[in-house]
Amino acid sequence: MNGRGEYAEGLRTFKSMLRGISTGLVGLLIVIVLFSSWFTVDAGERAVVLRFGAIQRVADEGLHMKLPLIDRVIRIDVRVAKHTTSSEASSRDLQIVHTEIALNYRPEAGHVGDLYQEVGLQWEERIISPAINETFKAITARYTAEELITKRNEVSLNITEALRARLQPYGLLVEASGVNITDFAFSPEFNRAIEEKVTAEQRALKAARDLERIRLEAEQMVATAEGQARALRAQRQEVTPELLRLREVENQRLALEKWNGQLPQFVGSDAMPFISLQRGNP
Repeated sequence: MNGRGEYAEGLRTFKSMLRGISTGLVGLLIVIVLFSSWFTVDAGERAVVLRFGAIQRVADEGLHMKLPLIDRVIRIDVRVAKHTTSSEASSRDLQIVHTEIALNYRPEAGHVGDLYQEVGLQWEERIISPAINETFKAITARYTAEELITKRNEVSLNITEALRARLQPYGLLVEASGVNITDFAFSPEFNRAIEEKVTAEQRALKAARDLERIRLEAEQMVATAEGQARALRAQRQEVTPELLRLREVENQRLALEKWNGQLPQFVGSDAMPFISLQRGNP
């Protein structure tokens, strides 16, 4: 009897332990279900809710419910992002052009479900990079290599507009800042040709400045000569007979002031020899 009693007591203890474990497991399962029935969507995000792989709905920012262990939440960032792509193309004059293009874009909040359904989460690799490369090649072919440098803003604007039209059907919006072209890289031969052209233009500009300086100096000399000629003409116009008589009288006055009171010692002419005027000579 004692053996049977101990056995029965042990069985009751074991069953009690099983009930305790079961109760704990059920409670834990309830807690897990309760916590997994809620999810939050942060600011700047949207959540695609999948049920057995199919899109059930798109959740906005905030707190939401879902079926635990059945629904799966895919969060998608809808804030502005930047994607950089290295690209290569040929210009209209068949120069090879290398560059890096940075595109500022964002997924359209109201179309993240379609974007995920059609493209998935790899839209940069599947959609944006190929679109940038093809658009850059198409736009670059319209310009010469030199025009790509001198009309850089126009090239960026054309690429931006083409990408905007191409990506919008997928729910990808190109921002107002659009495309930023970091730099154009050409072949060494083309770079040398550009440097030689710039040097020639600088020399031509210097020569033009020198010619302009010489022309101005010549004009100044002509103006000075013309002014002097006008002054001489004015002086000749002011000479009158009265002025000549006054100058003659003035010259005689100056001569008398310088005379020492002695007569000349010799007088003569071409027809008569010189005669001494000094007293005492035979």
